[in-house]
Amino acid sequence: MSILNDILAFNETFVEEKQYEPFITSKYPDKHFVILTCMDTRLVELLPKAMNLRNGDVKMVKSAGATINHPFGGIMRSLLVAIYELKADEIFVIGHYDCGMSAVDPDKMLAKMIDRGVSKEVIDLLNYSGANLHEWLGGFDDVTENVSNSVKMIRKHPLIIDSIPVHGLVIDPNTGRLDIVEDGAK
Repeated sequence: MSILNDILAFNETFVEEKQYEPFITSKYPDKHFVILTCMDTRLVELLPKAMNLRNGDVKMVKSAGATINHPFGGIMRSLLVAIYELKADEIFVIGHYDCGMSAVDPDKMLAKMIDRGVSKEVIDLLNYSGANLHEWLGGFDDVTENVSNSVKMIRKHPLIIDSIPVHGLVIDPNTGRLDIVEDGAK
């Protein structure tokens, strides 16, 4: 039985027993902010609890390393939608210590891609056509610097108005302690 079958079997019971009812909320965040954070599994429940958040309080956008790679990519678009369509008034960029992106080696990842069936010709073609895969797949050395870079990219974006505070924090994935990197209210 695949993972999908397990999920669908559970979901059928979940819906039949109306276990969804405690999670019913609107699409607008009650606390009027959006979080950009990492996709790390340790943060799924820890981050909301560490911030006293419940279902419906915030919009949450996730990316590897809480990183924005491009000012007009999907992550930035999601933040703009949260602000202009879903009534978010602040942005929190929250990275975490011991982030897997700090250990990503583009050469090793490309080798893993080849091992799993991506042809070397495809990788060579992408690199030849201007997609700098080493830069795009690369991680970072310092989580606080990475959070600061994402905060700066948001603040400098031509579609973000100055009245939107953009905060940067780093969470300890073991204890939930939040450290301020950038206070957007200052």
